[in-house]
Order: sequence, then C-alpha cells, then structure tokens
Amino acid sequence: MPRALRTGSETGVADVDAYIAALPPKARTAMTALRHVIRKHAPDAVERLSYRLPTWFQDGVVVYVGAFTAHIGIFPPLRGDDALLKAVARYANPHGNLKFPLDKPMPVALMARIVKQRLKENATRRRR
Repeated sequence: MPRALRTGSETGVADVDAYIAALPPKARTAMTALRHVIRKHAPDAVERLSYRLPTWFQDGVVVYVGAFTAHIGIFPPLRGDDALLKAVARYANPHGNLKFPLDKPMPVALMARIVKQRLKENATRRRR
C-alpha cells in the first residue's frame, strides 16, 4: 500500500495552504495545479481539510485530494459518465479511486472533467 505523506493533523497542519506547503516539490507542484483547476471549475466550492485531506465541498464533497509518496489520489469514485470513466480507467484502482503518478505531468484537462462530473453528481443528488 502506498505511504501517505505526513500532513494533516498529525503534523499540526490546519488548512489547505499549510498542507500544500508541507509537501515535497513534485507533490506540491501537482497539488497546486489541481487546486487551480478545482477553483476554476468549482469557484463556489468551499475548501477545507477533511479526513486530513484537502477537500472541496459544493452540495456535498466535490473531491478529496491526497498526496502520497508516488502519486496524488482523488476520491471519491466517479459514476454516471461512461466516456469519463473510460478516460480515467488507467488511473483507477479497483475501488474506483484515482491515482495520478507524480513522475508524469498532471492531466489538468482530465481533472477539469472530473470536477465538472462531480458537481453534476452532487447537483443531481441535491435535487432528489
């Protein structure tokens, strides 16, 4: 199992800025890029730490993002858009959570699609 980087409450990190600042350079660069994409496509989402991970909320959880030794993890799993599920298949683990390797460029266009899909899922759930 990949080792999580020491962040969150175990190191006294109180917010997303501190979480990102505490990361090694590759993870910090990837997290900063993802944060920019999330803020651009979910400008009304509230950002805070949840389960010691940077998390964005709008009508529920949009995404949890965690830095690990060799990858950035995106949670929860996606549902409902077959084309998007096919596009993220190479990053998905058996549970559907996504792992973006730190030794490759962050697929920001794909991340934008993920954020838009999660916002759509949350809005659908809210209307019910």
